[in-house]
Amino acid sequence: MEKEMFKKIKKSHIYNAVLLVFVLLMIFSPGTKAFVSQGLMKIGLFKPNLSAPKGEIREPSTVAALENTAELPGNGQPSVLFMDSSGTQTDAANLNGKVVFINFWATWCPPCIAEMPSIDKLHQRFKDHEQVVFLMVDVDNQIVKSEAFMQKRKLSLPVHVPVGQIPGHWLGNSIPTTVILDKNGMIAARHEGMADYSRKEVFDFINELIAE
Repeated sequence: MEKEMFKKIKKSHIYNAVLLVFVLLMIFSPGTKAFVSQGLMKIGLFKPNLSAPKGEIREPSTVAALENTAELPGNGQPSVLFMDSSGTQTDAANLNGKVVFINFWATWCPPCIAEMPSIDKLHQRFKDHEQVVFLMVDVDNQIVKSEAFMQKRKLSLPVHVPVGQIPGHWLGNSIPTTVILDKNGMIAARHEGMADYSRKEVFDFINELIAE
């Protein structure tokens, strides 16, 4: 009887120890958090929100939204600048006629890490399409670190950093945040938090924007 009780107590201690280790890894290891989150994605959780925020449905950016930090180019849209590792700047205002997928992220952010493979799968499907642009924007401005992150994980996503202020109606106070602009530079969809962008509905949504 005592022997059986000792075995039960021993098993209970083992389970508790394993649970404690798992909890500690979830707290202190971004990689573990990302791995668990990716597993949840595979069972159909974390669907992206494919709609614009209320009050911003198909509305272009405005000078007021940029708090007077941007200049207006020739097409009347406010400039929102991003730069790649070669120093080449991309102005979102000059991408009219293209569908633009913008993801705001950081290398230390577990949800960002978790969703990155799904974005890479989406990018692979559109990387040769002349009417689709992907901008992976590191909000920490660590372009070298971000490119090393992509290379280590064998991801082909184009890394950029912001040049100047990001519009508040694009990026609020949380990452990851993804914004999809239609061919007129208007917000077609905006999603805060982690999501699975390899889903068929995302592919179809972008194709619908291309066809408009």
